[in-house]
Amino acid sequence: MSEFVDVILPLPLPGTFTYSIPSDLKGRILPGCRVTVPLGNKKSYTALVTSVHDNEPNGYTIRPINEVLDETAIVLDRQIKLWDWIAKYYLCSLGDIYKAAIPQGLKGEFKPRTEQRVRLTAEYRNEKWINLLIQSLNRAPRQKRVLMTYLQEAVPFSENPREISKHRLIELAQVQPAIYKQLQDRGVLESYEVEIGRLVHNDEPCQPVNTLNPAQQKAFDEIKESFTQKNVTLLHGVTSAGKTEVYIHLISEAIKRGEQVLYMLPEIALTKQIVERLRRVFGNRIGLYHSKFTDAERVEIWKKQLGDTPYDIILGVRSSLFLPFKNLGLVVVDEEHENSYKQQEPAPRYNARNAAIVLASLYGAKTLLGTATPSIESYYNATTGKYALVELTTRHRAVQLPHIEVIDMQEHIRKKLTVGPFSDPLVEAMSDALKKKRQIILFQNRRGYSPQIECRTCGWVPHCKHCDVSLTLHKNANKLVCHYCGYTIPAPVHCPNCEGRSFTTLGYGTEKIEDELQNLFPEARIKRMDLDTTRTRTAYEKIISNFQEGKADILIGTQMVSKGLDFDNVDVVGIVNADTLLNYPDFRATERAFQLMSQVAGRAGRKNGQGKVLLQTKMTDAPVIPQIVSNDYVAFYNQQLQERMLFHYPPFYRLVYIYMKHRDVRVIEEFSELIGRRMREIFDNRILGPDLPPVAKIKQLYIRKIVLKVENTLSQYKVNEVLKNIQQAYCEQPRYRSVIMYYDIDPV
Repeated sequence: MSEFVDVILPLPLPGTFTYSIPSDLKGRILPGCRVTVPLGNKKSYTALVTSVHDNEPNGYTIRPINEVLDETAIVLDRQIKLWDWIAKYYLCSLGDIYKAAIPQGLKGEFKPRTEQRVRLTAEYRNEKWINLLIQSLNRAPRQKRVLMTYLQEAVPFSENPREISKHRLIELAQVQPAIYKQLQDRGVLESYEVEIGRLVHNDEPCQPVNTLNPAQQKAFDEIKESFTQKNVTLLHGVTSAGKTEVYIHLISEAIKRGEQVLYMLPEIALTKQIVERLRRVFGNRIGLYHSKFTDAERVEIWKKQLGDTPYDIILGVRSSLFLPFKNLGLVVVDEEHENSYKQQEPAPRYNARNAAIVLASLYGAKTLLGTATPSIESYYNATTGKYALVELTTRHRAVQLPHIEVIDMQEHIRKKLTVGPFSDPLVEAMSDALKKKRQIILFQNRRGYSPQIECRTCGWVPHCKHCDVSLTLHKNANKLVCHYCGYTIPAPVHCPNCEGRSFTTLGYGTEKIEDELQNLFPEARIKRMDLDTTRTRTAYEKIISNFQEGKADILIGTQMVSKGLDFDNVDVVGIVNADTLLNYPDFRATERAFQLMSQVAGRAGRKNGQGKVLLQTKMTDAPVIPQIVSNDYVAFYNQQLQERMLFHYPPFYRLVYIYMKHRDVRVIEEFSELIGRRMREIFDNRILGPDLPPVAKIKQLYIRKIVLKVENTLSQYKVNEVLKNIQQAYCEQPRYRSVIMYYDIDPV
């Protein structure tokens, strides 16, 4: 009887593909294994098997697989079930998920890391021959030094001989590799390969978990009780309440039960501080997983999770939920409100927080969502009974919440009470903090030097030639950069429009803030944390370590500095320009502003007394400002809920954004109008658009956007089926085959 396999290809193609199993490979293939398969005339791909069966498809010739790469599954059954859910819910292909989930090294050949080590050849593995050899090397002192170094380091004739690497031996003996080779050629020493791996091991002894304070203990007990009734619990705890200590106690109990834990964070920048705290308690039982690791390191972690001694705890960002788990018992999603959990480009455009809840359900595990500023949807789910709700309302060690002072920048600019982007009260507060040897954090949610430059003579502003945006000046690199496509040109010396040589900068980025601070406080040690300064894993860690150890006085950053970082010595936090958050054209702008400003304010005064936050804005009458000042989440939530209900937004309606892109503006206008009419026929007034998004051209592609608002009472899967059929029907028409069309489900 013929046998077949269904496989996922690492390509953005719908569904699975069927291949036949050659007779010599029968019985060797399991679901979750990799195989190589032909596609087209010349190409072959590493595919993932989802099922083995004897149902021969009709209507086309079935080609055989080429090769089997695994004896056991590298993707477990529950992982594939999660992929299926993501593909159906977020309207993407299994191939997109395969590309995102599996490290590149598992899609092709992976070579483990090895090291050359040294040992005596069989002839010289006794002391008599070694002593004779040492005497014979008196006329070859460098060879003798290598041999004596080996004997001292490896101690080969003791009860506990040690291995030594070839590199280390040559380094200790202080000789050239050629000298070692002379001993090798004489048949004295030989090299052999050992797989050593890339994963870090911590040899420090583990410490006991800290005792919880009464408020933490109460929250811990309530969470445990809630897990007997609900699968998901929201922990709403003010900044610096000690949520991480509660997590550690829950993790400890899960491990004692023999369960694994997934601890998710929204930003790589957060992993350094958290992993240090967890390693003090759990040692080598914790593994770290994120995109700044090399692909080879990610492959080794993946394989370790499939082995006999997997990590008990995985700490990672959104990609960590794709790792294989054998016995997952608890998922912690810290800072659950963060939009970093939503993958934007490329597909799959999934929300890792929601996918983590589904992953936990597949294992019968519990999920804890933790934050000081819950997303509207999560808090709604908690207050309506879908999730359990636990509150932690007091800061650790009874430290007061920071005092927030609102600075009216219109008034200060009118009275000339500013120095560059800083109001006089902020300058004074920073000066006082520096005199007291205290630290400062400044939040400005724009990187670069200036968002725009302008010719003083004619008003010319340089724009990206690929996108519908102005170029941002990066002064240190002397370049203008597009933050959408990466297009870069040298900063102009003269204006191409009028030949003028005088330019002015409009607005402030983090780089310009740094310059202004250096002029104000020339003795201050300043660090900047944004995308430009944190392109490597070590860059993140170095900036945070320097600030934590008091080697910097002022930390300037984008939203990276708002996300759960814990510094003991910060007295002052300055929010340089709140208006960029409040004026963003999106229904979530107020929610994001409340979350970001509350979170960054929470970095102040975490250990040593009440901190001070200075919030600079021209919009002092915005309702969210007093809610931030009083840290009144409930008032903010209730106001937002009324607006969301009135205007048909989440949590009462689900949103789908439909994006359409093409190089020809006429084609995209025509196509988007066609899709808009068809969708209106089906969904009626639930459709808005097509409209131009805030940036209507990126990477030479013109963009149109349609918004679909669907009541929660309607089945998302039935809606998705209709959307998929519309896409297939219109994108397969010859005129529109080159149109890019995709759906963003539950956008953030």
